[in-house]
Amino acid sequence: MGDGTDGRGSHIGRRQALAGLGGLGLAAMAPSLGAWAASGDVDVVVVGAGAAGMAAARRVLEAGRTVTVLEARSRLGGRAWTENTSFGVPFDRGCAWIHAADRNPFKPMADAWGYSLAYHDPAIDMLNLDGRPSRPDALATLASTYDAMVDRIVGAGEGGRDLPSAAVSPRNRPLIDAAETVLGPMDMGVDVDELSTSEYTSAADLEPNYLVAEGFGSVVARYGEGLPVRLSTPVTAIDWSGDGVAVDTPAGRVRARACIVTVPLGVLAAERITFDPPLPLALREAIARIPMGMLCKIPLLFPAGETLGLMEFDDVLLERPGRRDLAFLAFPFGQPLMIGFVGGDFGWELSAQGEEAAIDFGRAGIHAIFGADAARKVAGGGFTHWASDPWSLGAYASAMPGHAAERERLLEPVGERLFLAGEACAGPLMQTCGGAFVSGRATADRVLALLERG
Repeated sequence: MGDGTDGRGSHIGRRQALAGLGGLGLAAMAPSLGAWAASGDVDVVVVGAGAAGMAAARRVLEAGRTVTVLEARSRLGGRAWTENTSFGVPFDRGCAWIHAADRNPFKPMADAWGYSLAYHDPAIDMLNLDGRPSRPDALATLASTYDAMVDRIVGAGEGGRDLPSAAVSPRNRPLIDAAETVLGPMDMGVDVDELSTSEYTSAADLEPNYLVAEGFGSVVARYGEGLPVRLSTPVTAIDWSGDGVAVDTPAGRVRARACIVTVPLGVLAAERITFDPPLPLALREAIARIPMGMLCKIPLLFPAGETLGLMEFDDVLLERPGRRDLAFLAFPFGQPLMIGFVGGDFGWELSAQGEEAAIDFGRAGIHAIFGADAARKVAGGGFTHWASDPWSLGAYASAMPGHAAERERLLEPVGERLFLAGEACAGPLMQTCGGAFVSGRATADRVLALLERG
């Protein structure tokens, strides 16, 4: 993302940062299938068939090695998931944007496979303050306040101070609450008092961004077609006490020379997978200090042709007291959906209240912005349950203030045979599906180098 405006609204997003990506290769890979190891030992076992796990597995196959991927869900893609039945149109329940599209491996895949893409960088086109339309100059004021906040956060981060971003936020600026909402919950998945200045400073610029009419999740799932994945096979335990690894599932044990674990950190923190011997203390502390943030969606269904006076892809922000903020993406690709977003602490709170409460909150937001008649037009809705999803337990990882450097510990191999990969291990592309892909492939290269030496 970046600074300035794009002619439609207040163009605000992550800071411009980091042209390089820490040595992680970003070339898009054409599918290259290897042999399915249906039984017996394999060179590598991968836990999780999200973007990281599938990228790692395909890289192992390209090198002529054997691999098995174990996936708890009944589908490919992990937190990338396009669902087509609830609203009669493709809806991305998980990640929707192809971020950093000039560096994202999924962009050339989507182009080659004929997907319909639309450029869309976040730009607040309408700001509503607790049911009151904002002044005509509010969007420019919001952008100015946002820029001032970014300058202070980045100044702290580049100065080596890993602080809560709220500690340096310019609280005397107008519309600071709205700016903090966009920068914290709606971008990084945490409120600014839980956002590390170092974490934010090290996050890469994500421009350009694209949405996919058929759903980004469908692109990710297509990439995984033909890979040796065992679906509905959750991993319960990993024994790395011997020379290799032994991975236990309800369907039996898989032995391998090395293991790449790509599950979200929330799953590891909850100890849904046990390790024998336990993971090193330093790694367990790092996992605990990089908890899952929250961003969830409230899709609201409207009659076909209804626009509420908005343009397709308009971004609307409702700022409410008590950090109960709600953003909408309006009718993408002409679909009859207003897609609401809530994040940070309030995202967790609303998740605990359940889907009905979330839909009611979304409908109330429509009422506050557009009036009672608009709210009565809401024909249905939904909610994304990443907080309670047992194979995610959150949206994406966000380091606690003071602990941004802990991400480096995630990259250290355990016993030269156990490796972590995923969006939490993606360096500047943290919290993105493309970053997870890059992390998976880079980790596979490290494992392959180890196998060559052994």
